[in-house]
Amino acid sequence: MPLVGTRPTTDFEHGPLLSQPGGEPWVLPRAMILQVMYEIEQGAMTSLLPPALHPTIPPTLVVTVMRAPESPVGPFTLAEAKVGCRSGARPRALSVRAYCDSPAACEALAARWGYPVHPAEVVLAKRYDRSWGTVRIGERTVLEAHLVDPEAISGSDIQYLATLNTARVERGGQAVPRLIQVDPEYQFHSADRGMPELLAFDAEAFALPGAEPYWPVSASLAVADVAMPELRYLVDPAKPPLAAVERF
Repeated sequence: MPLVGTRPTTDFEHGPLLSQPGGEPWVLPRAMILQVMYEIEQGAMTSLLPPALHPTIPPTLVVTVMRAPESPVGPFTLAEAKVGCRSGARPRALSVRAYCDSPAACEALAARWGYPVHPAEVVLAKRYDRSWGTVRIGERTVLEAHLVDPEAISGSDIQYLATLNTARVERGGQAVPRLIQVDPEYQFHSADRGMPELLAFDAEAFALPGAEPYWPVSASLAVADVAMPELRYLVDPAKPPLAAVERF
């Protein structure tokens, strides 16, 4: 039998309320996106995911830091640490907690796309020999991810997994947990690949207890115009994978 998640769905009962789906489309011109992927220890392969999702084999952690210099709510930098998974047969990445440096962006991303985002100091920087993203909460660094020794590649060589944001939606007068599929479109201006380095990762800060990165897989840095999507699919975290997907 295929493996499925064992995480209690009560873990998702306090996600943000998807209160403003739809609305005017967002395009984020020339956003810079750092992505670092690591394999994680297999002990948490199923405990990180709800019953609606299958784990990947090997299990993976995907760190994404995006700096948007322009948006309808002003500039912002968003950091996510997501667990690779599958919804049915389709590859996805589960986000339980994320961080952003703009209160206005936190509010909008949560209300429109269900991002489980919290305020923090988030930085994405680039130098000739490396790029890095950091998240600091007070005096504590909860994430530091690097791409080292960049080499230019085509943007078509980069693939981003659709994200499943842990949020809540209104159903029958009640707010119930759902995983919100967010799959932006990207028009690439430039792209690099390099060696991944994860110098700091606090699994508890990203609500991923037991996620222990141990093997680097890949790192990329891109500049792209990002079109935030209309929502199409939701996933009921409590249902079996083949019965969990809902049309929005």
